[in-house]
Amino acid sequence: MLLLSAAHPPDDIRVVRKEGAALAEAGWRIRHLAPGGAAPPAVAGVALETYRRAPGWRGRLLGILPLARRAAASGARVIHASEPDAWFAALLAARRSGARVVIDVHEHYPSRLDGKLPSALRPLARGLIRLACRAAGRLADAVVVAKDGLAGDFGPHARIVPVRNYGLPCPVTPRRHALGPVTLVHAGALGRSRGWPQMLAALARCPPGTRLRLIGRFTDGSEAEFHAEAARLGLTDRIETLPWMPHAEAMARLAEADIALVLFQPGEVNHTLALPHKLFDAMLAGLPVIAPDFATEVAAVLRTAGCGELVPTGDAAAIAAAVARLGCPARRQALGEAGRAAALGPFSWAAEAERLVALYRALLGCA
Repeated sequence: MLLLSAAHPPDDIRVVRKEGAALAEAGWRIRHLAPGGAAPPAVAGVALETYRRAPGWRGRLLGILPLARRAAASGARVIHASEPDAWFAALLAARRSGARVVIDVHEHYPSRLDGKLPSALRPLARGLIRLACRAAGRLADAVVVAKDGLAGDFGPHARIVPVRNYGLPCPVTPRRHALGPVTLVHAGALGRSRGWPQMLAALARCPPGTRLRLIGRFTDGSEAEFHAEAARLGLTDRIETLPWMPHAEAMARLAEADIALVLFQPGEVNHTLALPHKLFDAMLAGLPVIAPDFATEVAAVLRTAGCGELVPTGDAAAIAAAVARLGCPARRQALGEAGRAAALGPFSWAAEAERLVALYRALLGCA
């Protein structure tokens, strides 16, 4: 089996550590072909192979045909593709090799160009991308969706299989909450649309002992602006920035904090439909979560699990008020324990992995 990526890193959490590892554990030989430089030979039972491509969208478009040739030459019985350009590379490869094709949908792609186009052109772009999604869904053997809100763009003829981006259990000692100043933590990609302006403004409203830990990297080029604004607000000494790190290490650092922040900003469909790894990582670490009230799937998880505060994340005062409500360590402990139980139970990856394996067995005619 070949996991095919045009943008995901070689050891991506969903593609490799969740999906690939589940398929490898079921007994299949799995490879992940992804862009990048040097990578370990294997992760979680999945063999890793990297390739070089030109940067940007032009590089990705020009890379479709070479990627299709590599996929066709792989001899894989199933090609599992994780981005739109990889979908079409897989479909082209399958015409030559006869492989089955599974397309994996992580985002709401019809709205992906909204921020790059004038408002008058957005409906046309959305319509064209939706047509491409429907074509891919019709041609593929199955469409795997990471979130429930993504299925509608692929039409009635697609074989839709939900494999939700739920929590991947990992060894971590959950937080034991205690009295004292709290540390807020944000893990993963960070940028303006993920709420750093509101994060800093909220921190400025919190008691002076409140600290902020960032784990990950800025992905929109705004890191210098972040640090300049932190300095202007007199917050520099209260902020710790840690680089992107292996998942187990990041989980350990996450569990040293007190409150997790998921601050997607309104105005993007992908933020409304978000179901990020960081939410379940925080729950597994025993942290209460402050998250957007408009994000339908995130809000449903928090309400079901009873593990945090839903706020209008565009409002720094509302975020600071939620931090204040979580000032009691006993309440943080109760919410953290509820979140961890939910991430190990109804929101665990295990049931999603079983559904993915069942799909592959059906595609390959296994008993």
